[in-house]
Amino acid sequence: MATTAKKKGFGSVIWEYMTTVDHKKIAILYLIAGGFFFVLGGIEAMLIRIQLAVPNNDFLSGGLFNEVITMHGTTMIFLAAMPLLFAFMNATVPLQIGARDVAFPFLNSLGVWLFILGGIFINLSWFLGGAPDAGWTSYASLSIDSPGHGIDFYAVGLQITGAGTLISGINFVTTIINMRAPGMTYMRMPLMTWTTLVASVLIVFAFPPLTIGLFLLIFDRMFGSSFFLVETGGNTIIWEHLFWIFGHPEVYILILPAFGIFSEVFSTFSRKRLFGYSAMVFSTVLIGFFGFMVWAHHMFTVGLGPTANAIFALATMAIAVPTGVKIFNWILTVWGGSIEFTTPMLYALAFIPSFVMGGVTGVMQGAAPADYQYHDSYFIVAHFHYVIVGGVVFGLLAGLHYYWPLMFSTMLSEKLGKITFVLFVAGFHVTFLIQHFLGLWGMPRRVFTYLDGQGYNTANMISTIGAFMMALAVIILVINIIITVAKNKQVGRDPWGDGRSLEWSLPIPVPYYNFAQIPLVRGMDAFWIEKEANDGKMMPAESLDDFHMPNNSILPFIISLGLFIAGFGALYFASGKEWAVSAVSDLPQHPWAVWVLIIGLAITAGAMITRSLKDDLGYYVTKEEVLRDLEEEERGAK
Repeated sequence: MATTAKKKGFGSVIWEYMTTVDHKKIAILYLIAGGFFFVLGGIEAMLIRIQLAVPNNDFLSGGLFNEVITMHGTTMIFLAAMPLLFAFMNATVPLQIGARDVAFPFLNSLGVWLFILGGIFINLSWFLGGAPDAGWTSYASLSIDSPGHGIDFYAVGLQITGAGTLISGINFVTTIINMRAPGMTYMRMPLMTWTTLVASVLIVFAFPPLTIGLFLLIFDRMFGSSFFLVETGGNTIIWEHLFWIFGHPEVYILILPAFGIFSEVFSTFSRKRLFGYSAMVFSTVLIGFFGFMVWAHHMFTVGLGPTANAIFALATMAIAVPTGVKIFNWILTVWGGSIEFTTPMLYALAFIPSFVMGGVTGVMQGAAPADYQYHDSYFIVAHFHYVIVGGVVFGLLAGLHYYWPLMFSTMLSEKLGKITFVLFVAGFHVTFLIQHFLGLWGMPRRVFTYLDGQGYNTANMISTIGAFMMALAVIILVINIIITVAKNKQVGRDPWGDGRSLEWSLPIPVPYYNFAQIPLVRGMDAFWIEKEANDGKMMPAESLDDFHMPNNSILPFIISLGLFIAGFGALYFASGKEWAVSAVSDLPQHPWAVWVLIIGLAITAGAMITRSLKDDLGYYVTKEEVLRDLEEEERGAK
């Protein structure tokens, strides 16, 4: 198994990616799948903006509009932002801590296939009777009464993809705690690793409430329980609590890894150590802690009472403090630095004012009396897009350009990258800045049309023009990727020239075993230290010897496929059953559904039993093979 690239047939490449447990290839799977869903969610966003461009528009019907906004939010949060961040976390974190892989490579593969098949499951609803239509939050009153199977696709699909996310979160926590190289203390870890650790801890604690809520929703719709049915003693507010106990930490699960990417980018392209490293670490941990104490600020208008509202308002104000600490530290990192305006650096610089605007409007909503006015208006839409797009998506685009050479051994075009940057950032502000005013003027969110003469016409048209600018930017980005892949112009080690952490110390393409010898870390910015003291050659912490690596396996794909098949069985099994809610019991019966459910679960159980009984001991990479690879790299460098 040499590391040098060999010509492979298309089928063998597909098989290799279906069976891989290598974190670098899993990162590419996350990137491709997340990129596909990002484009899909973007198309849904364009449909929304076309419908709202002019008053009394009939481009989309009311029912279809509800499906489109539900799928846009669900796709962007669960199927685009999360996996794209997992792509960069997988690509970088094991390398940054000096590990040869994650703690559980098999589970890493299982996580990505659960995500991919869960995402496909949700989107198949478009072709099988209608997509979910109760908003991405699926508030219980709407979701219980939603006709057809759209909400069932939502609930079952999110269970599958959510299981993959939870597995990945556990995996990263274990990896970062247990697999750091000698000398890599907690206070020497790069910020990308720190933010991944805190975000993964949030995943471990935040996803179970969502899982419970989705199970209760499934039981109510399909099996006759009454958790959310008010007429039989249930309470719809329970769903809101369960959803937002997950939903607000989810914002920090998304933004913290983006913060990590920005920290790496600022430091690299300012040619300076990150200012206030300790404060950055503690503010990251504090954001994670406070993230679980603010969920009910989404629920100020449900009648929790003044005491509860005051407590959550106070916590919402408090969480702005550690975020402010980060903003000032990033500014001071850039201050006095030898700045290089690369595409990733431009996104990072644009992020600061954009995200601060989103944060300021968040604090405005944190005041409960004011929130009564802002609630369910377009002001809210503008706020969360400034946070998610101005924070997370800018971070994803910075990370895509910054880590592309590490993942693919080529460089995206800087010229096309900067054109994309200008169009995307300008389009973003044109789209969403005006929506603050639409909200203050009284335009409610989630409406599929509006009357002429209400003062909304011009602002909505401006917003739609901005959305087309963003769409054009994404098209140019896709063209950039296609051109780069077609040219396949290879780059070498440390392609940016100013890499500071361990991932840039490795040859490119990175060997499948990452490190021939686990490095000895002598301080923060470990690679930068060795560049200044030792020509960039990392000191090994071990002698060159044989080492163990895990085997590839098709079982994670089969386990996920079984759950995917079982999902259809569970979904159609409830059709026409008298115990299901009327939205489901009115549907035609499907006698075959129970067999699909049994077959799917049998496939998953069989693969899990096979995994348990089979002694898969992996293999050893020999010292001779590593020496051959090192010689090949030296010849290539000459």
